[in-house]
Amino acid sequence: MSLHADARAVLGAWSAPDARQEELRRSYLEHLDAHEDAMWRECLPGHVTASSAIISADGSRVALVLHGIHNLWLQTGGHCEPGDATLAGAALREATEESGIEGITLLPTPVRLDRHAVPCGGGSHHLDVQFAAIAPPDAVLVRDPNESNDLGWFPVDEVPEPSDEPCRALVRAAASAVAEHLRAGRATRA
Repeated sequence: MSLHADARAVLGAWSAPDARQEELRRSYLEHLDAHEDAMWRECLPGHVTASSAIISADGSRVALVLHGIHNLWLQTGGHCEPGDATLAGAALREATEESGIEGITLLPTPVRLDRHAVPCGGGSHHLDVQFAAIAPPDAVLVRDPNESNDLGWFPVDEVPEPSDEPCRALVRAAASAVAEHLRAGRATRA
């Protein structure tokens, strides 16, 4: 299955949590149907990207990067690359590259979508598919200076400034998904 087909399948099966997210889901599917190159940054009307909020193993903290261009604290993520077989794989690759954390667990389905303007190609949009990720208990952040200006752990309910509302919304959604995942794991083991 191609990355384009995987994105179509993931978004086709995803249950949006509210009407605004459903509207975005449908617009992403329409974009994928209209653009064979929708997964690549060369698609200038907009292109699908993948990101994730990395939540600590105990669910209390989120790892964020200080973005080098926007100078905002944001989640890990970015453009899909030719070696990416799946959207989830792209999100996991970006999370690992940008945080330096090995052994991240990505929850299998997106937690939200966010469409935002970016300077790519002189002006475009990212159609971001956002996941929740869980760091291993012994996770150590290792910043790559080519990836960000800074990197840090923050309480999930205290996203640092400067940031933006889409990042805060993702952190809330990811923290909730991870908490539910952790509760279900404890129930399964009991």
